[in-house]
Amino acid sequence: MNDSMNRNVEFALSRATDTKYLLVKCGAIESVADAFISQFHDSEAIIISEELLLEYVEKVLQQFDNKGVKHNTSIIFENKDLYAHWGYIEKLDEILSNTDAIPVAIGSGTINDLVKLSSHHNNRNYLIVATAASMDGYTAFGASITKDGSKETFSCPAPRVLIADIDIIASAPSSMTASGYADLFAKVASGADWILADAMGVEAIDPVSFSIVQNGLHQALSDPNRINSGDKVAIQHLIEGLILSGFAMQSHKSSRPASGAEHQFSHLWNMQHHTMEDGSTPSHGFQVSIGTLVSLALYEELLKFNFQEFDIDKVIDKWPSKESQIEKALSSFKGTDFPTIGATEVAAKYNTKEEIREQFIRLKENWPETRERLKNQLIPLDKTVEMLKVVGAPTHPSQIGVSMEKLRESVTLAQMIRRRFTILDLALRADLLDSWLDNVFNNPIWNN
Repeated sequence: MNDSMNRNVEFALSRATDTKYLLVKCGAIESVADAFISQFHDSEAIIISEELLLEYVEKVLQQFDNKGVKHNTSIIFENKDLYAHWGYIEKLDEILSNTDAIPVAIGSGTINDLVKLSSHHNNRNYLIVATAASMDGYTAFGASITKDGSKETFSCPAPRVLIADIDIIASAPSSMTASGYADLFAKVASGADWILADAMGVEAIDPVSFSIVQNGLHQALSDPNRINSGDKVAIQHLIEGLILSGFAMQSHKSSRPASGAEHQFSHLWNMQHHTMEDGSTPSHGFQVSIGTLVSLALYEELLKFNFQEFDIDKVIDKWPSKESQIEKALSSFKGTDFPTIGATEVAAKYNTKEEIREQFIRLKENWPETRERLKNQLIPLDKTVEMLKVVGAPTHPSQIGVSMEKLRESVTLAQMIRRRFTILDLALRADLLDSWLDNVFNNPIWNN
């Protein structure tokens, strides 16, 4: 890891509102007891993990015994299909409500989200020992939990302590590392979405949280071959990039710094209970991988577009009313588990004709500068495909059980389920979405 990344991590930690202690290095698991004592003093600990990680549970328990840390009976989930479901939250809530012990989570995304939300329900902080570079949620504000048939993000603080042992993370299954790489790659597209929203006057960039994610991002992604081979320096860059994304979300109290249109595909498919032929659910990072390719393909259409000849009045005349957009959203989600989400989000982000006129005037006037910012932010689509392939992330929707037809349908639905302004909203407001999608889905990248 180079000095610039070191400084970025240190700065991001100083801006984090929840996480106060971070240790990322080889052999970091040997310091769990010391970290616990420094932050929680003489509190009792309770380890929460899963059966596959018993080796690491035993290491931490031995440290606690050696250092005199009192600990409750560990909670070890045996379910091989463990996922972040509300039923597990209820089980953890019942256990934690009967003890004052500080949770020590050992695991990756599922364990972290379960412990994060249950700790919040029981008014206490927690410590996480990260075991894979599989997603950016370790240090994120909020937890993604499936409740009543749909995946929801519940507001709750990030961990007070994060321990990331590079030896452990580098030995994690390659599919988990590939998932994390894809999730980090998504920040390229989400950053472009924020640049676009800023340029159009929809949502100003917060320079601090934006820089926390974006500074060093391209470097962290630059050598997928080393990441795929398990190189520990490259893996450290990867996990730190993911941690930084979480810190930015803590600082901003929103996922905006790390999530754009590409994540809306993943949210949609989770809400639709999408599974592959074998009944398994594609990982968050693998879903986002496909969403990122769609987003970047749309950005390539945007960069080719000549805004100097853009007829704003023609577009404004065709802009539908809020009522008609709500009606379309209700129709689109009729019969689903979430019939009103589209109507709610479309109404929340609706802009009048005059507001959209001002947005396009701003974009048109500043297009040369905005175009240059976007070009510097983005990674070419064909290069992105090559990089994702190297680490083993999916580059075709069929690899996550999504047909090309469903992927195109998902574009329209994904635009409706979040009020966040993205490339999907620009294309819709400019009356270019259909024509751009024709080009996107005729792109040779889908022939791989």
